[in-house]
Amino acid sequence: MPTGTKNTIADKLAQERRARLAAERLLDQKKRELFAANQKLAQHARSLSDQIVEQRHGLTRALTEAESLKGENHRVMGDLERANSVALIAQRRLWDALETIPDGFAVYDADLRLVAANKTYLDFFEGEVAITAGNTYDSVLRIVARHKMVDLDGRDPADWHHEMVARIRRNPIEPMTIITHSGAHIRLIDRWGEGGDLVCIAQDISAHVAREAELEEAREKAESANRAKSAFLANMSHEIRTPMNGVVGMAELLAETELTEDQRLYAETIRSSGEALLTIINDVLDYSKIEAERLKLYPEVFDLERCVHEVTMLLQPSARDRNLRLLVDYDMFLPTRFVADPGRIRQILTNLVGNAVKFTMEGHVLTRIVGIERVQGNYELHITVEDTGIGIGPDLVDHVFGEFNQVESETNRKFEGTGLGLAITKQLIEMMGGEIWVDSELGRGSCFGFKILVPAAEPAPHITNPGPPITLRAALVVDDLMVNRVILERQLQTYGLEVTLCRNAQEALAAFERGGKFDLMLSDFRMPDMDGLHLCQALRKRGVDIPLVLLSSDPDAVSPELARAARLDCLEKPVLRSHLFSLLQTLSHPAPKPHKASPPPPAAKRKMRILAAEDNRTNQLVFGKMVKDLPIELVFANNGLEAIEKWQSFQPDLIFMDISMPQMDGKEATRQIRARENGTHVPICALTAHAMEGDSQGILASGIDHYLTKPLRKAAIVEHIAANCPKMALPVTDGAA
Repeated sequence: MPTGTKNTIADKLAQERRARLAAERLLDQKKRELFAANQKLAQHARSLSDQIVEQRHGLTRALTEAESLKGENHRVMGDLERANSVALIAQRRLWDALETIPDGFAVYDADLRLVAANKTYLDFFEGEVAITAGNTYDSVLRIVARHKMVDLDGRDPADWHHEMVARIRRNPIEPMTIITHSGAHIRLIDRWGEGGDLVCIAQDISAHVAREAELEEAREKAESANRAKSAFLANMSHEIRTPMNGVVGMAELLAETELTEDQRLYAETIRSSGEALLTIINDVLDYSKIEAERLKLYPEVFDLERCVHEVTMLLQPSARDRNLRLLVDYDMFLPTRFVADPGRIRQILTNLVGNAVKFTMEGHVLTRIVGIERVQGNYELHITVEDTGIGIGPDLVDHVFGEFNQVESETNRKFEGTGLGLAITKQLIEMMGGEIWVDSELGRGSCFGFKILVPAAEPAPHITNPGPPITLRAALVVDDLMVNRVILERQLQTYGLEVTLCRNAQEALAAFERGGKFDLMLSDFRMPDMDGLHLCQALRKRGVDIPLVLLSSDPDAVSPELARAARLDCLEKPVLRSHLFSLLQTLSHPAPKPHKASPPPPAAKRKMRILAAEDNRTNQLVFGKMVKDLPIELVFANNGLEAIEKWQSFQPDLIFMDISMPQMDGKEATRQIRARENGTHVPICALTAHAMEGDSQGILASGIDHYLTKPLRKAAIVEHIAANCPKMALPVTDGAA
């Protein structure tokens, strides 16, 4: 084959081979592309498959949730239906309840239009006008005012309407009561709600008002009965005391005459029995006043220490008859002036100390006063009365404070009394806000105590001249009773004295023999073996020249002659601190002996003129006999009118005025005398048998200066005459028997 042909075939084969290689490469490339496309398609298919699966799951969940929501919706609808049913039931029950209550009930909205009201509220308007929902509160008020459905109390309907409208505009709204034309009392209670609604309640309080009227009527009847009871007690007091004045007064006068022993016994029995009856009357009257809650306290400034000593002095005669010692221990650092009812404090102390004396046959009775300062100037006072008497058994301690109670036993059955003293004492102390107690041991004595809270009084006026200082430095105290020695020791130490104590006269004499240096000796009068008077006389014989002071509960134990002979001073027991202080001052600075000068001739004096207004002949006789030995001119008036006439003609220095007299009583006579006095003032002392609450205030308010309660005591009358004796008249003691 030619060479050219061969080249052409070779070229063609080369081209075909190149074309086949290119096709193979293209095929490979397409295969790779197809593989890649298949891979992408597989991935996309997988993705679509996953999405389809996920969507199927989501659809399943959605279907499940739809079913759940559908069930929940059914439940909610059921709950709503049940809640609506419950609300309807509650609303029905509420309105049933509102319709059941007897009070009117209504609700107005914020624009004051009626929203709802129960039948009771609407019935008020029945027969006058129909009130329905939507009516305004203002229109309701106008209807009530125009138809005069309530008592307007004389006001114009327009004025009443204006006041009621103004009332509900307030917050809070004050309740008010209206009276309907039928006489019913309606109480209106209105209140603004939080949402602006006005809630109105109308209560029919007619039954309550009627009950109050019944209670008021019952109270007035009770007060009337109480006044009648008080008047009866006052009249009984007067009717009993008037004859008692004759009995006790005449018995006292009879005992002063010359009598045989039997006659004197009879007279003393009459007098003591009369006084015992008077004590019973006073106890019954006091208890009746306490029971009726008519007894009142009248606080005033008083000296407690002096009050205690006065009570003790009053009971000294009874104690001396039994050979008892009455002691007082008053706290040195306790004030003496307080604010309380001194009369009732004195009554409490008299009952307690008197009881102690009554049930103590030997030994002593000690009244002890201590106190604790509280806030705002108040003091809690603890006052105890200790005795060495018969005592009280533990099973009977609570019994003693009962009314009409006495501890019955073989040892005390002989003691008489009403059994009211301690009951009255307990109630008086409780009225003062205090409490009372008793500690006792049978056969060894008792201790009655009480505590009260009282304000201390303002300090006594400042003394510009307190007197000379006490210069005594050492004192010897002689007393066989330890309690008395301790009390005197404390009192003297307060004034700066060094105190030596002795139990009897022998120890005192031995103290002087040992060379004891004393500026003063105080000795009890009644001591065993050697009494105080003989001790003082023995010391004077031994040359002892210091001041000697004798202490005795009997002011007449030592005659003035014996006291002057022994150069001693006497103090009555129990010793008041002020009296002891004054004596120590005097003994520290003895006064020089005065130069005896011839006394001037006495001026001629007239008799004191006394007018006694008394309608009872027996009382005139008793009074006249009591003052017959006094240097006085006595004139009687039978009633208030005569008293005024004789006051003008007789010009008395003192008038004794009975309160209960015919024609004109003593209070009216006193008022007329006071009205007619022209720059003068005659002392007037009332003589009264009344002893009820308020009597003393009424007596003193009429212009009377003082009053004495019947039955009269001679000593009290003489003391009052002496206190009012003018300087130009003879002293009442000059003519005394």
